[in-house]
Amino acid sequence: MNHFNREIPFDNLQLLPPKVELETKSVLLKIISASRTLAQLNGVLINLPNPRLFLDTIHLQEAKASSEIENIITTNDDLYKSLVAEKKFENPAIKEVLSYKEALWIGLERLESRPFITTNLCIEIVQCIKQNSAGIRVTPGTALANNQGEIIYTPPSGENIIREKLANLEKFINQDDALDPLIKMALMHYQFEAIHPFADGNGRTGRILLLLYLKMVKLLDIPAIFLSEYIIRNKMEYYKRLRNVTENEDWESYILYMLDMIENSAKKGLVNLEKVTTLMVKMAEEIKTELPKVYSKDLIEIIFRLPYTKRQFLIDAGLGTPKTVGNYLISLEEKGFLKSVRLGKEKLYLNHQLMRLLEGE
Repeated sequence: MNHFNREIPFDNLQLLPPKVELETKSVLLKIISASRTLAQLNGVLINLPNPRLFLDTIHLQEAKASSEIENIITTNDDLYKSLVAEKKFENPAIKEVLSYKEALWIGLERLESRPFITTNLCIEIVQCIKQNSAGIRVTPGTALANNQGEIIYTPPSGENIIREKLANLEKFINQDDALDPLIKMALMHYQFEAIHPFADGNGRTGRILLLLYLKMVKLLDIPAIFLSEYIIRNKMEYYKRLRNVTENEDWESYILYMLDMIENSAKKGLVNLEKVTTLMVKMAEEIKTELPKVYSKDLIEIIFRLPYTKRQFLIDAGLGTPKTVGNYLISLEEKGFLKSVRLGKEKLYLNHQLMRLLEGE
């Protein structure tokens, strides 16, 4: 048993893999259903006519929720507007969410060229999230406290110890072994959060690593899954299960929580994809019927890539001259497909039915 004291740096955090039975009967049963749902989601994504179409939106939703866990709060409307508008939003929360989304994309890009999760990749991700040149935590005295100010955990201290734990984590993630990848994913997440290698941005970096890992082990070729919402809904439970591993070596209930997160998020993802694709087909048919001159497959994709669009997007896609595409957007608004919004000198067009779906209505 590890003699754990919340107020002392947890330098004897055990290396991975832990020396306990991980593949218990309930874990193995849960892996079957979680893997099956994930495979279903993967199949649906791969078979979409344009699998990357909804990625922007799903990753923004993930960025928004993951930031919300750290009490960085934004609205969908501001977030999507700021992504397409020229006018720069001065809201620091929006900047952090957009930096998170960018960090996720950087991680995915790196995996394309080198399918490994490394300490250096983690540093690159946290630097993008925080928009600074932070590295591994070197100042002593880092401790995590709850809302009442009580210390609940003190991570390992000292750059050498942190790097040694990270080197072990890196080796564990990337080596081939007999462990089921979803169990490895849970272990990796716990260990990263327990090492707590950065002064800030650990939670968000750790959640990006989950998506990268699912892609790396080919469980989700297109990492369009929105995991942080589950953590927000079960936040107390999340921290409790993490702490129970640290204090009581209770791996089983923590692994079950993570598998439940995967299964739930994948199920929800399937339902949402179904709703969005149904809306897209329906709207395409209606536009084809009511505005045959305006309709094109490219146009439909542009107004479904993000809830807001603008004239420049249609010009960039080669759909016509500025005047022509301007008229397209005016016609789409007149028929009630889009709603225009003025932002500074710019006119944005909102796909209000898509936004309602994203808001979960």
